[in-house]
Amino acid sequence: MAGPTTAERGERKQESSDPPLARRRLRLSRLRTIIILTVVLLLLGAGSVWLLYGSKWLRVERVSVAGTRVLTPEQVLDAADAPVGAPLISVDTDAIEARLRRKLPRIDEVDVVRSWPHGISLKVMERTPVLMVQKGGKFIEVDDEGVRFATVSTPPKGVPALELTVSRSSSAAASLRRFGEARLVREAVRVAGAVPAAVLHDTLVVKVRSYDDISLELRDGRTVVWGSGEKGAAKARTLTALMKASPRARYFDVSVPTAPASSAS
Repeated sequence: MAGPTTAERGERKQESSDPPLARRRLRLSRLRTIIILTVVLLLLGAGSVWLLYGSKWLRVERVSVAGTRVLTPEQVLDAADAPVGAPLISVDTDAIEARLRRKLPRIDEVDVVRSWPHGISLKVMERTPVLMVQKGGKFIEVDDEGVRFATVSTPPKGVPALELTVSRSSSAAASLRRFGEARLVREAVRVAGAVPAAVLHDTLVVKVRSYDDISLELRDGRTVVWGSGEKGAAKARTLTALMKASPRARYFDVSVPTAPASSAS
C-alpha cells in the first residue's frame, strides 16, 4: 500500500502549523490594541489634568453671594476670602465654609458651590433673633437654639428682651447651679417658641428666675406666668382660651395648664 504523497504531507504540515501562527497574530493584535488604548487614556488623563489645573479656562473669575438680610454681600465676600484666579477644581469649599462660620457668627447655614466653568456661589442663611439681651448700651441677639450670635447697637424690632433675674441667695440659685445659665437661656428660647404668635408680638420681656419660673411681661402691663418650658403646646392653648374668657384680666398663670388662673391684678 502506497504512503502519502509529498503534496499530502505538505498540506498536513501546513494545517498543523496554522493554528499557532494565528494565535500569535491574535495575541500581537490584542497587545497592540491594549498599548494604543493605554496611550490614549494616558493622553486623555494628562489633558484632563492640564485642563483642570494648568489651563486658564477653568479658573475662579467671580464669586456670588445670595441669601443675606442683615449682612452685606461685601462682608460675606471678605470673610470667605475665595481664591480668585485659582483653578476651580482646587478650591477647598469646606475651608471657605469654615471661615464664614468663624468670622460671621450671624451665619447659621452656608452652602459653597462650584459654578462651572468660572464661579463660586455662596448661599447663606442668617440666624434670626428670637430674644435679645441688653448689656450696657448694646444688645446681644439670641437665636432659636440659644446661641448669642451678634451684638448690635439698635434693638431688633419685635424681639423681646431676655432678663435673667436669678437670685443667688435663694432657692433659685440652686436652679442656676444645676442647669447653668446657658440652659436657662435655652429654656427661655423654648418658651418664646411656644407662646402664641399674638402674645409673643405683644411681649416686651421674657423673665427667667429659675428653670421652672419663667414669665412674660406684655406691652400693656399684663403678666403671664409660664413656668418651665415643658408642655409648651398645652400652655399655649390654655393661655389663648384664658385670654378670650377673661379679656379684662391683667395676670395669667398657665404654669399648670390643667389648672390655669387669671385675675384683674
